[in-house]
Amino acid sequence: MYDALSSPQPSPDADSRAVGVLVVDDHDLIRLGLRALMGQRADVRLQEARTLQEALALYRRGDIDVVLLDLHLPDAHGLTGLTTFLQQHPRARVVILSGDSDPQMAQRALAHGAVAYLPKSGDLQCVMDHLNLTAARSIHRDFVDTLPPRTDDPRSQLSPRQVQVLEWLLAGQANRDIAERLHISEGTVKNHVSALLLIFGVRSRAELISALR
Repeated sequence: MYDALSSPQPSPDADSRAVGVLVVDDHDLIRLGLRALMGQRADVRLQEARTLQEALALYRRGDIDVVLLDLHLPDAHGLTGLTTFLQQHPRARVVILSGDSDPQMAQRALAHGAVAYLPKSGDLQCVMDHLNLTAARSIHRDFVDTLPPRTDDPRSQLSPRQVQVLEWLLAGQANRDIAERLHISEGTVKNHVSALLLIFGVRSRAELISALR
């Protein structure tokens, strides 16, 4: 049986610029999908936990820059896990990875200190886009000290790909046109649009455009 606390630790020779990522989710398929995306990357050190308590224990060991946290764990439900994590580790950068598509939940998570809210219904590549941004900012293991302070502006939480999709969306482009311009599938564009609706707390594409123009 998999034990998160016995997961392999980075070797002493691991690149100090690699981003330490802790995936906290009790669903094996979610962890497997993220592991498949990140496992071959030299700039990512991946660790996994199934429960909040396992995650807190791993975080205390250090070498973790970003926490991907599910909202529904065996020992934490809703925003309890997020608030508990940040109470014990106020400087942690916690990204919520949730199956809850309620825009109000996304806004509440951001208000409680999450740096981003990524729906599980979206493309897992959205997660990688966010980590790519983190990796680009990472200079050393405690890079979090060099990042700008958190802001209430949702645009500051967008991944590079989400920024591109948002720009074309505000320009009036249809999903098919955006997909062609960015060389991605139309389904991936739809997933990005869904994530944008959650981040900005609106219920439709029209509301998003109206709010940001």
